[in-house]
Amino acid sequence: MANSITNLFQIKYPIIQAGMVWCSGWRLASAVSNAGGLGIIGAGSMYPEVLREHIRKCKVATAHPFAVNVPLLYPNIAELMEVIVAEGVKIVFTSAGNPATWTSFLKEKGITVVHVVANTKFALKAEACGVDAVVAEGFEAGGHNGREETTTLCLVPLVKKAVKIPVIAAGGIGSGAAMLAAFALGASAVQIGSAFAVAMESSAHPDFKAKILHAQEGDTQLRLKKLVPVRLLKNDFAEEVALAEAAGADADQLRVLLGRARAKAGMFEGDLENGELEIGQVSAALTHVAPAAEILQQIWQEFLTAKERLQHLKF
Repeated sequence: MANSITNLFQIKYPIIQAGMVWCSGWRLASAVSNAGGLGIIGAGSMYPEVLREHIRKCKVATAHPFAVNVPLLYPNIAELMEVIVAEGVKIVFTSAGNPATWTSFLKEKGITVVHVVANTKFALKAEACGVDAVVAEGFEAGGHNGREETTTLCLVPLVKKAVKIPVIAAGGIGSGAAMLAAFALGASAVQIGSAFAVAMESSAHPDFKAKILHAQEGDTQLRLKKLVPVRLLKNDFAEEVALAEAAGADADQLRVLLGRARAKAGMFEGDLENGELEIGQVSAALTHVAPAAEILQQIWQEFLTAKERLQHLKF
């Protein structure tokens, strides 16, 4: 399937793996790229030399395009960008920050740039900064989220109408039917996080993967909106956050509660009660661990089946 996104990234399928902290290392990124999608290394949890190692290992593991995701809220962004340029990365996804800060720098180096947005205001700003595409990420998503709580169903057509560059849909997409719905809304590709977080190649802790697979409807909630909005699986830490927010905690108080390495403890080390467990609402629909290639192919075949079914609907 060729369209604006597959042509932009030179990939077979318009399926992009999200750059999730503590889940998206070189093994997952290369597996997705080898399967025909676009794999992404999540640099948000990496020191510069660790990122360099993952990029180099990814180059060995795949001859296909892959990207690096850089959340712009972290303090060592300049060092990460230096590594990205030095290692010849061709595609960068930026998120959780101002696209004006690094887009020009990356574009001058010949790098394709995509920015993740949660509203039309920042989609327009990203387009004005010169990005090649935007990810319209709805409220259903895990990780860094939007404060507006706009769902993917509402956000994607709004962003599509607002910008001229390609739109990638994200948030609540874990099946081929959801992918088809995103295309119907105007997206040219989908970015999928939670479904790949439980892939065999994901670096998430096995206990975290198991907790994701046991999640039910309502087991995730958007928290830390005064700090950095993230969707958390319910556990002791999430309950502490909920109580603090109900009591009117400000950003500084939430920052103290969050502390350091909370996400690493939960997602990478498997502390299921005191750790920060970021995942999307679609976790309630996930049922098993599987290789990334199998996950991608299942989504693609479901997409084709759903598309065929709609073509035969009678009204």
